[in-house]
Amino acid sequence: MKYVAPENTLFTHNRNNFVKRLKNNSIAIFHANDEFPRSGDQGFVFKQNADFFYLSGIDQEQSILVLYPDCPNPLYREVLFLRQTSALIAIWEGHKYTKEEAEAASGIKTIFWLDSYDTILHSIINYADNIYINTNENDRYVHQVPYRDLRFYNALKEKYPLHNYLRSAPILRDLRAVKSDIEVQLTKKACSITKDAFERVLKFVHPGVGEYEIEAEIIHEFIRQRATGHAYTPIIASGNNANVLHYIDNNAICKDGDVILFDFGAEYANYNADMSRSIPVNGKFTQRQRDVYNAVLRVMRAATKMLVAGTIWNEYHDEVGRIMTDELIGLGLLDKTDVKNQDAASPLYKKYFMHGTSHHLGLDVHDYASRYKAFEVGNILTCEPGIYIPAEGLGIRIENNILITEGGNIDLMADIPVEAEHIEEIMNS
Repeated sequence: MKYVAPENTLFTHNRNNFVKRLKNNSIAIFHANDEFPRSGDQGFVFKQNADFFYLSGIDQEQSILVLYPDCPNPLYREVLFLRQTSALIAIWEGHKYTKEEAEAASGIKTIFWLDSYDTILHSIINYADNIYINTNENDRYVHQVPYRDLRFYNALKEKYPLHNYLRSAPILRDLRAVKSDIEVQLTKKACSITKDAFERVLKFVHPGVGEYEIEAEIIHEFIRQRATGHAYTPIIASGNNANVLHYIDNNAICKDGDVILFDFGAEYANYNADMSRSIPVNGKFTQRQRDVYNAVLRVMRAATKMLVAGTIWNEYHDEVGRIMTDELIGLGLLDKTDVKNQDAASPLYKKYFMHGTSHHLGLDVHDYASRYKAFEVGNILTCEPGIYIPAEGLGIRIENNILITEGGNIDLMADIPVEAEHIEEIMNS
């Protein structure tokens, strides 16, 4: 990994919080992510399982974490299993964790090589009443491929059919949504790198530049500052491409008079930033572009004020929809009478603003959290309204990352240029 490893107190704190929520005499097992083939003899770049990293700090494949706080043998109450390296692996793949390095990264003192896993697990699992299995329960996505934790669960059920099997996911859904101070600092670092990449791009963009050239400038800045890379596939959408919400081709030439919609963020130590900005290719918004841009900015600022502890997800999005409706009327895109007579189940604003305003942010860009729980102190959420007008070849989205605190909220991207005049000033400096 390129990043500086976080303090292991983060992961010790996370494990302590997790085991406190287990039922008595329970064992919980977590696996590192699978390694996926990319071609006949290559794999995709490894990305660690977010839950595994959250509890261990270990960023390496073929690793297993076992937590059994009531284990009658104190040695096995917190155990990490690692792939043992060899001279051949060192030559072909490079350095792997030593036991000492893994202890320093995780704070876990009992560490074994992976070939001891089956024997040690069998020696303790029969003393447990409950087995907690980690499953991906993010409601934004349904896995089609049986991942490592799921395969392990099916094999375990065959071997130990009479245990009571439980889910770790509901516990982690509550824990991961509330960020500790270290997690906030890691997110701030990702935001800071994202800021530098955006300011680099502002000085680089000009008519005739390729979207792909802009993408190259961004990844240059990310890697230069030890980010792992992009938090997600970046969107560099000029002109009408901005009206494709998940446009990732990034292969067009940016034309004089168009606006480019950016949606990108750095990943640092597995924590993510998620930023959107919209800028004029030639360094100057037209009046219409500026009017639409400022309407989106007003919605974002109004929505940000609502991101406080106690806010209810659906009520928040409904209120943002009302604010957006007023702005769309002001832009001449909606008619007051039509709005008055609209079907409440299909509000007219969704023609121009069809996605949600916010999502949780953390180890996953769309972080694991309940959409039915009120916002809490420690949540980090995006705020990303947009207006998309295919008939005008114009799409505007503005997005910042917001931390909820006891005293309100803090915009973690407050120092990233967002005013239309400020963007123009930097582009023309």
